[in-house]
Amino acid sequence: MQWEFTPEQVVKAEVDYTLENFRHDLRQEVEQNLPGTDDGAIDRVFRLLYDLCYWLATGKDYQEFEDSIDSPSTKMFLQSAKVHQQANVEMLGAILQRSIMDGVEAGMSVDDAVAHAASRHQQQTAVH
Repeated sequence: MQWEFTPEQVVKAEVDYTLENFRHDLRQEVEQNLPGTDDGAIDRVFRLLYDLCYWLATGKDYQEFEDSIDSPSTKMFLQSAKVHQQANVEMLGAILQRSIMDGVEAGMSVDDAVAHAASRHQQQTAVH
């Protein structure tokens, strides 16, 4: 995806770009890149790419993510898709960092702010 703002602007709260916005935009990107594909397949690709971005944005090792996948074709897809996800990973990382900072600025401890951000993430991914 391309934005008219940077991850740094999101972290600094100069731009209001939320997890919901990111997920919506990523879904649209998947739909645009897979024209004519049924909604179920679009949803599976979106979820896989989102999970990959989230995994990497939270500092986890790519190989561990790939190792959790059983399907050889899915692994091949991930290997090729990973190359194109760096900007998305950086933006999602900025969104998550901003969410934690919002919690700290609201008076939460860092641990509580991290837990709150994780909870918000779980709510979003469970709903959509």
